[in-house]
Amino acid sequence: MHFVAALDTGLFRFVNQTWSNPFFDWLMPFLSGNAFFAPTLTVALALMLWKGGARGRVFVLLLVLTIWLGDTYVVSTVKRAVGRPRPFAALADVRVPPKIGKTDSFSMPSGHAANWGATTMLALIYFRRRGFWLAFPFAIAVSLSRLYNGVHYPSDVLVGLVVGAGYAACAAWTLDAGWAAAGRRWFPLWHERLPSLLNPTVREATEIEACNAERKSPAADLEQHWLRLGYVTIVALLLFRLAYLASGRIELENDEAYQWIWSKHLALSYYSKPPLIAYTQWLGTRLWGDNAFGVRFFAPVISAGVGGLMLRFFAREASARLGFLLLLISTATPLLAVGANLMTIDPLSVLFWTAAMLAGWRAAQPDGTTRQWLWVGLWMGLGFLSKYTALLQLLCWAVFFLLWRPARPHLRQPGPYLALAVNLVCAVPVLIWNARHGWITVTHVGERADLGSAFHFSTRYLTDFLGQELGALNPVFFVGLVWAAVAFWRTQRRDARQVYFFSMGAPLFLVYLAQSFHARVLPNWIAPAVLPLFCLMALYWDARRDRRVVRNGLTAGLCLGFVAFALLHETDLVQKITGHALPVRFDPLHRVRGWSEVARIAGEARRALAAEGRPAFIICRHYTYTSEITFYLPEAKARVRGQPLVYYEEKPEPDSQFYFLPNYRYRQRRGDNAIFLDELDRPERDAGPPPGPKPTPPGLLKEFARVKSLGVFSAGYKSRPIWWFQMWECRDQR
Repeated sequence: MHFVAALDTGLFRFVNQTWSNPFFDWLMPFLSGNAFFAPTLTVALALMLWKGGARGRVFVLLLVLTIWLGDTYVVSTVKRAVGRPRPFAALADVRVPPKIGKTDSFSMPSGHAANWGATTMLALIYFRRRGFWLAFPFAIAVSLSRLYNGVHYPSDVLVGLVVGAGYAACAAWTLDAGWAAAGRRWFPLWHERLPSLLNPTVREATEIEACNAERKSPAADLEQHWLRLGYVTIVALLLFRLAYLASGRIELENDEAYQWIWSKHLALSYYSKPPLIAYTQWLGTRLWGDNAFGVRFFAPVISAGVGGLMLRFFAREASARLGFLLLLISTATPLLAVGANLMTIDPLSVLFWTAAMLAGWRAAQPDGTTRQWLWVGLWMGLGFLSKYTALLQLLCWAVFFLLWRPARPHLRQPGPYLALAVNLVCAVPVLIWNARHGWITVTHVGERADLGSAFHFSTRYLTDFLGQELGALNPVFFVGLVWAAVAFWRTQRRDARQVYFFSMGAPLFLVYLAQSFHARVLPNWIAPAVLPLFCLMALYWDARRDRRVVRNGLTAGLCLGFVAFALLHETDLVQKITGHALPVRFDPLHRVRGWSEVARIAGEARRALAAEGRPAFIICRHYTYTSEITFYLPEAKARVRGQPLVYYEEKPEPDSQFYFLPNYRYRQRRGDNAIFLDELDRPERDAGPPPGPKPTPPGLLKEFARVKSLGVFSAGYKSRPIWWFQMWECRDQR
C-alpha cells in the first residue's frame, strides 16, 4: 500500500509541477470549468432531442438522470465515506492556479471524472465506437486537468472514471430491464413500438397494425397507458423526494423550524398562522423522530396526493394524456417543486384548496348532491385551518355562480349553505384562540397586507410581484397561463370546465395583483391559484395542440423547468458545470444551509460562558435564529418543551408566537448569564469584506450587569459564508 500511495503522489507531482507552463496554466482551468461549457452543452442536448430520434432522446434522458443522481448521491456519498483530503490540503508546494478555488470537500473520487466516465459509457452504449471516441478524449483531458490544477490525485480520477462508467452502465441496463418487464405488461402499445431502450429503434405503426386490430378499443387502451404512466411518475417522484429529504442535503427553512417549535406547544391557533401546520409537523415527528425528515415527511406525500387527484380528475373529465402533461408541468414549476420538499403552510393550503375545487366540480353538476357539498365545506374548512388565504375561495365560488348560469339552481338548494356552515365550524378553534388573545392574528395579517395605511399607487411592488411570479411559475408557463386566461375571458366562456377553473384561480391571483399596486406581495401567496390556472391553461392549449408553437412551447417550458428542478435540489451543479459557484444572494438553497454551523458556534459560546459556574442561555434578536438554533443544538432541542435554552428577545408587544409561550420569558432567570446573538447584513459580494460590528444594544446594558462583544461570526456551506452575526457575552441578569 505504501508503494501505491507513493506512486499516486509521484504521478500527481509529475503532472502538477513538471508539466507546468503558461499554456497549460490557461488550458487546464478552462477544461475544469468555463463559461462556454453550459451553453454549449445545452445546445448539444437540445439538438440531440430535436434531431436525434428515439436513440438520441433516450441517450439525453439517461445522461441527465445518470449524471445528476450519480454525482449527487453516489459520488458525494463515497467522498464522505472515504474522507480523503485534497492534495493542496495534504501536500506542500502544490500548484493551484488562481482561477481554481480551494474547497473543503473531499477528494476521492473526482466528480468531474465520474461525470465524464458516465458520459463515455453511455456514448459507447448508444453510439458504439463513434460515440466512445468522441467522448473519451474529453474524459481524459478533463481528468488530467484535475491533477494539473492540484485538486485531485491520479487515483481519484481513475476511481471517478470507473465509478461513473459503472453506475452509467448499471442505470442503462436496469432501465432497459425494467422497461422489458413493466413495459410489456403495463404499456403494451408503447412497448410494441419501442421494444428496447438499449437499442431504441421505433417500429412503424404498419408493423404492429395486426396487433392493434385485435384490440377492441385501442383508444381506451392508450388512455390507460397515460394513466398508468402518471401513477408511475407520481410514485417515482415521491420516492425520489423522500430519499432526497432523508439524505440530509438541506437543512430546515426558517418557517419550518419556527413551526416545529409550535408543534411542541400545540394550541387552537397561533399568532400568525392557523393550527394545522403544527399538528402536521407533530404527526410527522411522532412517526419519524425530531429530525428534518420527520418535519418534512408530509410535504412530498401531499404533493403525490395532489398529483393523484389531478390525474384522476383529468382522466375522467378530459383525458389521461392531458392529466399526465399537467403532472409534468407542475413538476417543472419551481414554486410547486419547492412546496413538494418544504413542510410549510403552502402544501396544506394547496392540498385542501385543490380537494375543495375537485369536490366542488362534482357538487356543482346538475345531479350534485348535498353530501358532495358537505365534502366541499369540509375541505374548505381544513384549508382555512391551514392558511387564511382559503377565505378567498368563497370569492371564487361567487365568481363561478356569477359566470355560469347552469350552476345557479344550487343556490336554491341547502347544499352550498351547509358547506358554508361546515366551513364556519372548522373556523371555531381559530376564533376562540383569537378572542382570548385580543384578535392579534387579524392585526398581524392586516399589517402584512399593509391594510392599515392609506392607498398609494406604486408600480414598484407590481413589477416585483410580476417578476417573481415569472420565475416562480416558470416563464414559459406563466406566459401561457396569462395568455389562456385573457383569451378565455375575451372569446370563450362556453366550456364549463374552463369557466370553473378560471373562477377557482383568477380571483385569488387578481386580488394579490391589485394589492401589489399598494404593498409587497410574496410569490407564494398565490400558491392555491396555480393549479386551477394551470388546468385552464392545459384545456385551452390542448384544443390547439396541433400548432407547432404550442408543442415547441411545451417542450421549452418542460426543459427549462426540469433544469430549474435539478438546480433547486442541488445548486452545486452550477459550480461543477461552470467552475464557479452561484453567488449566495442568487442561490435558492442558501436559506436551507448553514444553520447547523450557526447552532454550533452559538452553542460553543454558551458552553464557554456556562463553564464560569452560572447557568447560561442564548437570546436571539430574530425568531429565525431562535428556531434554527433550538432545532440544531442538541441540548436546546432536548429542552424545547421545558425551560428553553434559546430564547427570542422579549418585546413589549407581540410580534411572534414566542410572546404567547409562557416558558419563553427569560427575564425570570435573574442572575444567569446569556449569549446575545444579532443578525448582520450579508455583504453585497461573496468575496467582499465582512460586515462591521454593531454597537451594543442599549437594552442589554440595562438588563445585564456586564456586557462584552465577542465579535462578528459567519456560518456557511463549503467555506462560503451565508449567515453573518454578532454575539455578546452578557453576565448577571438584573
